[in-house]
Amino acid sequence: MDTTKPTKATTSRAAGFVGLGLMGAPMAANLVAAGWQVAAWNRSRPAVERFERLGGRGVADVTQLNGLPVIVFTLPDLPDIEAAAAPLLDAWRAKPPAQDTMLVVMSSVSPAAVKEFGHSVVEASGGAARVMDAPVSGGTTGAANGTLAIMAGGDPADFARLLPLFEAMGSTVRHMGGLGTGSLAKACNQLIVGTTTAALAEAAELAERSGMDSVALFEVLAGGLAGSRVLEIVGPRIAAKDYAPTGPAKFMHKDLGFVTDSARTAGAAVPMAAAAVELYAELKRQGLGDQDLAVVRQAISNLSDQAAPAAQKEATSA
Repeated sequence: MDTTKPTKATTSRAAGFVGLGLMGAPMAANLVAAGWQVAAWNRSRPAVERFERLGGRGVADVTQLNGLPVIVFTLPDLPDIEAAAAPLLDAWRAKPPAQDTMLVVMSSVSPAAVKEFGHSVVEASGGAARVMDAPVSGGTTGAANGTLAIMAGGDPADFARLLPLFEAMGSTVRHMGGLGTGSLAKACNQLIVGTTTAALAEAAELAERSGMDSVALFEVLAGGLAGSRVLEIVGPRIAAKDYAPTGPAKFMHKDLGFVTDSARTAGAAVPMAAAAVELYAELKRQGLGDQDLAVVRQAISNLSDQAAPAAQKEATSA
């Protein structure tokens, strides 16, 4: 790790936070609990009011975060972040920030697009502001417990300066390389999570349609090589058909698109990702995208129901 001594600006325990959703709200709350002075903006006011009751400060406009050394973004995708940050960039074009400023993208975004965003921020601020992408894994449970895995991409010195901020929200924090590498690491994470969840959903459907208890199946799988954190966390929801959202399943389709885009750039074959992209696209076509990731089981069940008449007809004719 780079041992460059942080500047006064970047070691200040003051931060802005944009986005207080399912992930952002507990992440911001953990910063406050760790002694950070956090000012937050969210599109809906009730989330801001809940954050204020925890000791944070709400702002009515993103431009009110101007002047803070760090501004964290946890909005759904990069276009949302670019739109939210646009007033800041406009202000910086007129008057660059007086101190070193970091914009930290902690959402799952395109590795290529976040590099372009970084260039735009540097250009608009005259080099006084920079971007680090630091997406997270661990779901709402990890966000609430402060045990997220954080994958950071950007300048090593900036990572060293932001490490106290990251450690207030996560237990596994790694610098992956230059800007965009954090998002590429998250894309790889989603490739594994998305395909594993789909495989578990397929197994549950196959088991129950064959007369087997999926709960018992998952219990025995957990004790063997098929055991995983995905099975531990998502498996019970798949078995119980509990699709109350901890994070919308439609975002997995978006994230897997980043995998296939990156693979085309790198010249890498990703057959599992390609199949998963189509499966999660089908999930969205079925109108299930706003439910939990575990709802991929319902999507597979619906496909099974569609295939059943044809299989029965074939069996009868044979």
